[in-house]
Amino acid sequence: MPGPLVLGWRERLALPQLGIAQLKAKLDTGARSSALHVETLESFQRDGAVWLRFIVRTGRHASGEVHCEAPALDRRVVTDTGGRRTERWFIRSEILLAGRRFAADINLTDRRHLLFPMLLGRSALHGRFAVDPARAYTQPRLPLAATDRP
Repeated sequence: MPGPLVLGWRERLALPQLGIAQLKAKLDTGARSSALHVETLESFQRDGAVWLRFIVRTGRHASGEVHCEAPALDRRVVTDTGGRRTERWFIRSEILLAGRRFAADINLTDRRHLLFPMLLGRSALHGRFAVDPARAYTQPRLPLAATDRP
């Protein structure tokens, strides 16, 4: 059986269930969980369950705003690289990366001062991908049709 696919430290991925066709992500083996930058975040009730409504900016312009809704998975305490602990909402979403589709838990947070709107942590990478820090953007850009919402 072949080993995990080797990717670069930064790649483009899609979040098809959220309608996000392409997003730059940092692949970070030092981070346990994955994180997604959201512009706004509000919780609401739908059919007796907690859902989250948020905006993801996929580009620098307003046309790159994607309005998303997803069922809340959980609220968990996350420790950032500075040692600060904050409670964050998590969702479970499908990720499309390097031709592979898989589900991962993703926390929703403010990453506006960071270079990448998404961080893909080791829980999502484990058993699927290895990261070569000398490489970047090893995969071709994603076709828009590959990310249609179900």
